[in-house]
Amino acid sequence: MLEGLKEFASEFFVTGDPLIYGAMVAIGITMITIVAVLTYFKKWGWLWRNWLTTVDHKKIGIMYIIASIIMLFRGGVDALMMRLQLAMPNNEFLNPEHYNQVFTTHGTIMILFMAMPFMFGLFNVIVPLQIGARDVAFPFLNALSFWLFFLGAMLFNLSFVIGGSPDAGWLSYPPLSELSHSPGVGQNFYIWGIQISGIGSLATGINFLVTIIKMRAPGMRWMKMPMFTWSVFSTCIIILFAFPILTVTLALLFLDRFAGAHFFTLDLGGNPMMYINLIWMWGHPEVYIVVLPAFGVFSEIVSTFSRKKLFGYKSMVFAMLIISFLSFFTWAHHFFTMGSGADVNAFFAVTTMLIAIPTGVKIFNWLFTMYRGRIRMATPMMWTLAFIPCFIVGGMTGVLLSVAPADFQFHNSYFLIAHFHQVLIGGVVFGYFAGLYYWWPKMFGFQLEEKLGKWAFWTWNIGFYVCFMPQYAVGLMGMTRRLSTYGWDTGWWELNFVSTIGAFLMGVGFLFQVAQIADGIRKYKSLKASADPWDGRTLEWSIPSPAPEYNFAVTPRGDDIDEWWEEKERRAKGIYPPEQPLEPIHMPKNSGIPFIMSVFWFIAGFGFVFGWLWMAILGLAGVGICMIARSFSYDTDYYIPVDEIKRTEASLRGSV
Repeated sequence: MLEGLKEFASEFFVTGDPLIYGAMVAIGITMITIVAVLTYFKKWGWLWRNWLTTVDHKKIGIMYIIASIIMLFRGGVDALMMRLQLAMPNNEFLNPEHYNQVFTTHGTIMILFMAMPFMFGLFNVIVPLQIGARDVAFPFLNALSFWLFFLGAMLFNLSFVIGGSPDAGWLSYPPLSELSHSPGVGQNFYIWGIQISGIGSLATGINFLVTIIKMRAPGMRWMKMPMFTWSVFSTCIIILFAFPILTVTLALLFLDRFAGAHFFTLDLGGNPMMYINLIWMWGHPEVYIVVLPAFGVFSEIVSTFSRKKLFGYKSMVFAMLIISFLSFFTWAHHFFTMGSGADVNAFFAVTTMLIAIPTGVKIFNWLFTMYRGRIRMATPMMWTLAFIPCFIVGGMTGVLLSVAPADFQFHNSYFLIAHFHQVLIGGVVFGYFAGLYYWWPKMFGFQLEEKLGKWAFWTWNIGFYVCFMPQYAVGLMGMTRRLSTYGWDTGWWELNFVSTIGAFLMGVGFLFQVAQIADGIRKYKSLKASADPWDGRTLEWSIPSPAPEYNFAVTPRGDDIDEWWEEKERRAKGIYPPEQPLEPIHMPKNSGIPFIMSVFWFIAGFGFVFGWLWMAILGLAGVGICMIARSFSYDTDYYIPVDEIKRTEASLRGSV
């Protein structure tokens, strides 16, 4: 009996690597500390009532962002481990198997579990406030979306201490991801972690599409919507069509592994290239899913900190919609070298070049908005300005990669790695950092001090260029990606060593950001923010910081593109809107079902990972019971009485 338990434990837990043992200890200490703190301060009830069961879109947005920052730390540690391994030739810091696991989890976490939740967090906090709504269209579904994402991410992250991490790359190409090459459970963790969180992502796309279409303030016609809201709308269109492809693709891969199907194996009529086409039919639109909201963030910040209307509003809208359409016609440029033929390569080369045009339109619009503007160099604007040259370089190298004959030289090299990170960090991460700094006062009611923020900005940016510029050169010198080591005779080590220094500088920048947030919490009272600390232009700046539960005491109007800015101009002239009587506000009640249902999804996913059908069936049965319980829930909403609204507004009036 004891020997059997020992054998099971040795297969169940990852053993033999000191780094993994260290991670296990750190996880254990963290969990014990959290439980001890919640118990000591008697906060379990508070946690359940205010966070685990909330359907408030603002709190859900904050939880998305917190989860994203945690995943940024996890993915960043993976990146530093890879750079340490590649800093010197013939290094043995990571063995080849562990290195494969690290770069697989790094890519998956950064795209799906860091960039996506950061984006959804900004969606949740800002979009209802910008369009004058009191919540999203489906608050219950919104909570379920978050918990599905979070439990899916936790299932994926369990793999590096239980069962073993996936090691077939962040897109898991067959045959590497098939049973023949990945016989362990790591690939199953990959499939089910992404599947569960992907259901939440698809639901979020549907939710915000309906919210924007149906819940805009009176007077807010399509061409009066704020640009960030337009970027979210364009993104949700892509999510609606792209994520079902991912869901089906991973389901087919799981059937290959679990049920002996042969969709993507060469034997019995399967075809690995079908997987690669399907995964990139989702994968390249995914790049635009995460970058379009960043474009919306930059548009809001440039206009606010230049104190000017956004130049070329209509052209910006059409550019976003064109990108959302063209994003589905560029996927084959990821495998120009795989023998598709000259005609196919030419078509996808042209579409890839075409999509650069609407992207370039945005750059010029932002520059013309800043032209002759009264620019204020606050932290959000600094991140925006840093994005422009970075994204131009990323775009130019992307156009180089779009030339099919040239791609035979660039493909699979570190030139491609540098381009990808230039776009994803310079476009997405810089954009979401800018949005976090910009809307931080609206989320938490206090501002972050600029000094530490600028230290973070400069270390991040200097580190970025020091890290990735050498990778263009080393890629042209012949270094391919996914190498875990190289020899002294290659001539690559100097550039790799410099690149590693840059990666650690970015890590220092992240630590400055953590210190800035901790310092802000410590000095909360002295940094308390007004409703409109940036002299903003859109409706979210018309209400207190942080926003009350109901957002708006009275439903606002949205007759102008920059409605709040125009309202301030009218008030400066002595023209005030007629006072509207307060009415009871209809709001959704909190519910524990989304959290519980997601836990059952986690249980089902864990069962499928290890092939324990009894656990998978138990988890799916729990999901079904939760759905039935929801269908019989009738007490799902309530009204906030006028007296309570008056008390809340009176207590917040000092910050309006």
